[in-house]
Amino acid sequence: MHFSIVVPCYNEEEVLPKFIERVTAVINQEGYQDSEVILVDDGSADNTWQAINQISQNDSRFKGVKLSRNFGHQLALSAGLSESQGEKVFVCDADLQDPPELLIDMNEHMALEGADVVYGMRNSREGETRFKKMTASVFYRLLDKLSDVDMPLDTGDCRLMKRHIVKLLGGMSEHDKFIRGMIAWLGFKQVPFVYNRDTRAAGETKYTLGKMIAFATDAIIGFSMLPLRFSVYLSMVMLLLMGVVLGYTVFSWLFLESVPGWASTMLVVSFIAGIQFLILGVIGEYIGRLYIQNKERPLFIISDRSEPSIVASSEVKVMSCGDA
Repeated sequence: MHFSIVVPCYNEEEVLPKFIERVTAVINQEGYQDSEVILVDDGSADNTWQAINQISQNDSRFKGVKLSRNFGHQLALSAGLSESQGEKVFVCDADLQDPPELLIDMNEHMALEGADVVYGMRNSREGETRFKKMTASVFYRLLDKLSDVDMPLDTGDCRLMKRHIVKLLGGMSEHDKFIRGMIAWLGFKQVPFVYNRDTRAAGETKYTLGKMIAFATDAIIGFSMLPLRFSVYLSMVMLLLMGVVLGYTVFSWLFLESVPGWASTMLVVSFIAGIQFLILGVIGEYIGRLYIQNKERPLFIISDRSEPSIVASSEVKVMSCGDA
């Protein structure tokens, strides 16, 4: 098996036929016929699984993996990677914003550069709002500044990886995964491939503002200790300011006849309390993630497979933190 194409799917009933048509054209080309396409249904509420099941029965190169519920994009991607067998693994989404034809271009680029990873770098982002483009640009640059790892700018999960990268990635036990950051952390030779991102072919984006904020939080907390250090720095600044206030209070008591007002006292107390709660919240976020990680619950559960060569399609697969 030379290539594996891993595709997380969540409520992609509308766009999946178009994706299947285009990815089939790719794997029908000479040099790419020895490929598998792993479609991961991340607990879809529409007919995505039925569509995956149908195509996998018609073409043995397509393999369907159904998760027991919606675990989220990053864990669905982890499930697909754990099922892949190819010497090289290509990751893309079903919405065709990152077209499957990139596999051919990235593979040629990988051979030319002698790279272990080729990641897609977006030159433009068609069909996205100005707000999303702006926040994405700020996020990538902020993450790069906060992290000790060099994070590629303006990239998504679309990339081509060699088998040893996928194997190393599978041994990383994070529960709150930020896979593009985890791949960057691994090192080796990673090179960009610049392309223009297309508009979504059908359906609606599944990344709401809340999910984008949660995704950004996972990335920053997973790859930076700066929020914790910021708490320490902020505490030191507050102690310095309180020292100044204390000095002014003593000076007023000794040399001035002014009496501190109740309102200003309450303002100072409230401000200090707010800072304390902020610091406790940041620390609590890290402690909470340690708590979840130490439970060692499965990252995802595969409840069904659709593949002609597998008889027991109802087998349940449980993936632990150390397996994906």
